[in-house]
Amino acid sequence: MSNTSLVFRLFCVTLLILISSGMTHAFERAKVAQTSEQVSPLLNGQFVPDVILQTTFGKDIRLLDLVESRASIILFYRGGWCPYCNRQMAGLIEVEQQILDLGYQIIVISPDSPERLREQQFGEEFDVIRLSDSSLQATRAFGLAYYVPDTVAQQYKTKLGAELVTVDGESKRVLPVPSAFIADVTGLVKFQYVNPNYKVRIEPQLLYYAARIAK
Repeated sequence: MSNTSLVFRLFCVTLLILISSGMTHAFERAKVAQTSEQVSPLLNGQFVPDVILQTTFGKDIRLLDLVESRASIILFYRGGWCPYCNRQMAGLIEVEQQILDLGYQIIVISPDSPERLREQQFGEEFDVIRLSDSSLQATRAFGLAYYVPDTVAQQYKTKLGAELVTVDGESKRVLPVPSAFIADVTGLVKFQYVNPNYKVRIEPQLLYYAARIAK
């Protein structure tokens, strides 16, 4: 066997190992964690997954199509029923124009249905793209999904009117860990903030500074 053939075979084996490893990591990341502390989120240097979401009017939309059209800030939140999420959205309004002036688009994703998204009022001047992930496709692909204890899910429903969703074939409710990602037009993640404590969100000014640095 010639040296050229040997090198080519080694290259092919290495490539297969890398592809297999990447697929394994993606599979592991998509698993629903038992708690919010055990999620395995997408990291800096990785790429936005190819997932389908829905607009507020129930139309399917490919997340990568949006990302490839413009640098993006992608925020995951628990739902319009969550007071901490609503507070975060209100705070985002303070830096929204500064972020848009940098050339970004802002995409906010939650498990809420398109119908529930339409009911949420963030303000007429709030120029964000709101998307429904009621199938949990994006939440899982980004490595943010975790199971909510039945007692907690019932409390959210009773006190806040939350309608939490489930993974197909399962009965346990699932939520995303609130998070923020900044990606360029290739889908490359250049910044991420993920905190298992749903009461703690990235400060609006910090998000703006991160966006400015990542540009």
